[in-house]
Amino acid sequence: MLEEVQTDMFPMDFAVSLNSVTKIFTQWQRDNTRKNILKNLIKPEKRIITALDDVSFKIKKGEFVAYAGPNGAGKSTTMKLLSGMLLPTSGEISILSMSPQKQRLKIMRHLGVLFGNRTELWWDHPIIQSFEWKKVVWDIPEKEYQNNLTMVTELLDIGGLFKTFARELSLGQRMRADLAMMLLHSPTLILLDEPTLGLDVVAKRQMIEFLKKINHENGVTIFVTSHDMDDLEEMAQRILMISGGKIAYDGSFDGLRRITGNLTRIIITTENGFMPKLENTKFLSSKNGVHEFEIDLEKITIKTLMEQLSELDGIRDIEIKKAPIEEVISKLYSSWKN
Repeated sequence: MLEEVQTDMFPMDFAVSLNSVTKIFTQWQRDNTRKNILKNLIKPEKRIITALDDVSFKIKKGEFVAYAGPNGAGKSTTMKLLSGMLLPTSGEISILSMSPQKQRLKIMRHLGVLFGNRTELWWDHPIIQSFEWKKVVWDIPEKEYQNNLTMVTELLDIGGLFKTFARELSLGQRMRADLAMMLLHSPTLILLDEPTLGLDVVAKRQMIEFLKKINHENGVTIFVTSHDMDDLEEMAQRILMISGGKIAYDGSFDGLRRITGNLTRIIITTENGFMPKLENTKFLSSKNGVHEFEIDLEKITIKTLMEQLSELDGIRDIEIKKAPIEEVISKLYSSWKN
């Protein structure tokens, strides 16, 4: 593990706790060619896949934690274990100080789960009927239901969708309706697997702002996966990264940048097409007098860079910003493959 968050808090202060969790799947291999059909019947082959390998981590109540990794790294398996959809091969899992194996129904009273490619809405009914159905089945008190319905209606802007059939909603509208439905029973911990998948810019912005708001104002603990690292950096304060079924990093987004070298972008606007030449930088692009370079602050300081620029004529503007987190993660993924 590259960096680990250390804490001495009591178990009751954790919303999620995994201790040496391993999950192994068995896949039976089949070959339908005439040559191997008989062989498959007599001595079938099987493939052992270790999705999670001795994984341990804890999430404190009220945290907003991102979970990332390459495809097949074990993210979805983790989410299914936490929600009780799968059982671990070995190790212990605690959700709000309860066991998903033994107390799943009790946990679900306090847990919200949303998978970006699935829906719990009744497909051929107006979404308000799905909400009312949940109220009855989950036995949500009337006052709590109305308060939560008012909150999600206002913050997610879904009032105009109540009479619309789920099958007629756009992807962004459906995701907002699913999120609203998930929150009707006042969960204190929510698990989100790709909640911004396929959303347009406006829908994504609504989703992110809403999640940040309920985390900050209501203290809801959020554990979220996404392939969009920019979204994760904007939402979460901490990121867990998994690779090959093992936790490879646990810490801050700034910590990730330090690991890959403190990559920074400098954008320079010049007059008359003047092209600046800078030492210890990597040229990225140039268009209409705007030139972008990559710098590593582990190798060159801002002071040294500015001294170089002060000696050049024809510079109109300078902008310095962090390198996109997507680029940082890409470098990490490449290093893990090697």
